[in-house]
Amino acid sequence: MAGAWTRLGLIAGGGELPVHVAEAARADGRLATVVALKGFADPARFEGAKTRGLGELGGVMKDLAQARCDAVCFAGIVSRPDFSQIKPDFKGISVLPKMIAAAARGDDALLRTVIGVFEAEGLAVVGADEIARELTAREGYLGAQRPDEAQRRDALRALHIAGVIGAEDVGQGAVVCDGLVLAVEAQEGTDAMLQRVAGLPETIRGAPEQRRGVLAKRPKPGQERRIDLPVIGVSTVEGAACAGLAGIAAPAGGALILGAEAVARAAEDAGLFVWIVNDAAGGEEAAGDG
Repeated sequence: MAGAWTRLGLIAGGGELPVHVAEAARADGRLATVVALKGFADPARFEGAKTRGLGELGGVMKDLAQARCDAVCFAGIVSRPDFSQIKPDFKGISVLPKMIAAAARGDDALLRTVIGVFEAEGLAVVGADEIARELTAREGYLGAQRPDEAQRRDALRALHIAGVIGAEDVGQGAVVCDGLVLAVEAQEGTDAMLQRVAGLPETIRGAPEQRRGVLAKRPKPGQERRIDLPVIGVSTVEGAACAGLAGIAAPAGGALILGAEAVARAAEDAGLFVWIVNDAAGGEEAAGDG
């Protein structure tokens, strides 16, 4: 892990990503503390974790200071809050108006504001991919399945559509089947989007006995990549399988794979391909196997 910082504070949301990040930072000897966000992270999954609400910014800063942190990483699922329901502490009150104004401009503006608050306290903000480099998606394939030409076209179109909606700060994912856009990701997240696709008529999507269509995930163009890189895990494969899709695509370096071996096994079991494309814009074909 590169960088001059030595003691990491992990701000953990939901899902598996913060667990992977904590393990990597602990193995590297630089995990100082974990702050589990109330309502999102399970503190029992992190040894000695503190628990804080979204509005307890002063409490979070106190936890980081007590652990002598000089860096912080945000990892895990945190849905956009209802700001009227947040119960801020004194520090939270001082920055909440700025957060609300940023949220009105979009998710990326909100994330950049969050980063700025922590940087103003002298903390380096590092991405999950910097800490757990082994999670970064690498060009090629996970598992034995390979897309045919029609599926490749769907994958590249889905990557393109995800880029278009990402440029408007809408979401990071899209599903395309036979050239038809079936769904784009917004605030509901990937799992809920795939559930919507699963509810569509099988005439326009695939089925387990005849898989069609591709899910693509990619970063929003120009987004702050230290927070909220797209994630692909076993649950993503399972959701795509339930929706009858033929595969999943993501750009090399533009997604995090939560357990490459487990994802590959799940994809093989379901008969799906997972294709990590070698061009961030989704415009070129992956040249080798992963």
